[in-house]
Amino acid sequence: MQRRNSPFRRISFHSLFPGLAGEQGRISPAAAGTVAAALLLVTVVWLLSSPRCLFGPQNEVSAAVSAPASASEAARAAVPAETVPASPVPVVQGAVQPGDTASDLLETWLGPAQVHALAQVCRPVYSLARLRAGNPYAVWADEAGLARFEYEIDADHRLVAERADGDSASGSASAFTARLEPIVYDVRQATAQGTIDENLFLAVENAGEDPALAMMLYRVFAWEIDFIRGLRKGDTFRVLFEKRYRDGSLAGYGRILAAEFVNDGRHYRGFRFEQADGEAEFYDENGRNLRKCFLRAPLSFTRISSKFSRSRLHPILKVRRPHPGIDYAAPTGTPVKAVADGTVVKVARSHGAGNYVTLRHLGGYETSYLHLSRYARGLRRGARVGQGTVIGYVGSTGLATGPHLDFRMKRNGAWVNPAAIKNPRAAALPAADMARFRAAIRPFAATLGIGLTAVAAGD
Repeated sequence: MQRRNSPFRRISFHSLFPGLAGEQGRISPAAAGTVAAALLLVTVVWLLSSPRCLFGPQNEVSAAVSAPASASEAARAAVPAETVPASPVPVVQGAVQPGDTASDLLETWLGPAQVHALAQVCRPVYSLARLRAGNPYAVWADEAGLARFEYEIDADHRLVAERADGDSASGSASAFTARLEPIVYDVRQATAQGTIDENLFLAVENAGEDPALAMMLYRVFAWEIDFIRGLRKGDTFRVLFEKRYRDGSLAGYGRILAAEFVNDGRHYRGFRFEQADGEAEFYDENGRNLRKCFLRAPLSFTRISSKFSRSRLHPILKVRRPHPGIDYAAPTGTPVKAVADGTVVKVARSHGAGNYVTLRHLGGYETSYLHLSRYARGLRRGARVGQGTVIGYVGSTGLATGPHLDFRMKRNGAWVNPAAIKNPRAAALPAADMARFRAAIRPFAATLGIGLTAVAAGD
């Protein structure tokens, strides 16, 4: 039987080192030294390239002994994943992008069923279907999944949804709770003053403030001053207001506390005062309400294109007929506001008026807003609207030659000229509140350098 060649067959020195062996295959003394050095070098290289053979067992034993040395680490390792607290820092912070849904924002941590469960819990507080592009949100997560979700509804409130029982895998509604929280600001008082050169917005900007403050100032004196046609070069203002900060950065304006506006030499003053029922209004130094029953106009307009008339040549029908309203020319899409608190009577369309809205107010008044391009979202018959609430947008629907608002008013069923009616003020402060009012506005007036001689005389 022939023997198979083995890889471990005998290897001769001559075959390995042919250059060092003599003719008889014997090694010389000099060659022996060379071979010994070579073998030693090979052995050292082999040992260094295989540290596990020499040091592996010792390292493994050392690791096994030192592993339980920290009791706290061992205890933490034994804690179930779902009880690990959420990170104190959000894992995601950003703003909702156009088209984003709750599923898009939370898909990394929640499946469709879990998102649905979360939405059901949030619905009584704030619907996740109403997420708005640009609004900030944040997500906290831990090893168990979603731990907390925050969404800023507006500048003052945020929706907070948290995992209630740690059961992030169940997808049940009981796994989450939802609530509304106020957004906390560092509020600081500030003052600004300026002079009108061209318009209010530019004057406020020249005073170092944002145009948003101009809009706030406009709302305080909107019933007293015609900011569109009545401003004069050299008119002045001074205002005490709040600035709101978050994390050390300016995050917008709070409330106007007091203001003075000098228009064409006449002084107008307004002081914010909150009554016992929590309602806040602006009053002059004698307690008269600055707000009147009706706004001067239901929109910001460029010009009056047609006045109230008992007989006007219709621009399309070419016949003379009454025009019981005022036409305000304005670009398509300009917001149209309710001139007073009221109830929606009609949200309708007709051949002549196009899209229109009719509101009923106290005192037998009724107002109509014609030729709208569209209605405000959610507006419906029977709904209550407040003064200044947007109810629609300027258009040219119906019989119209261009974009404008035809604004009409009735009193006790008869058409009246909106520009000619007596616009009564809202209720003045009750006499019982005057002492508290005077005490409240004194520091505001002092800050602005306003002398209140009328108030002092009434003390």
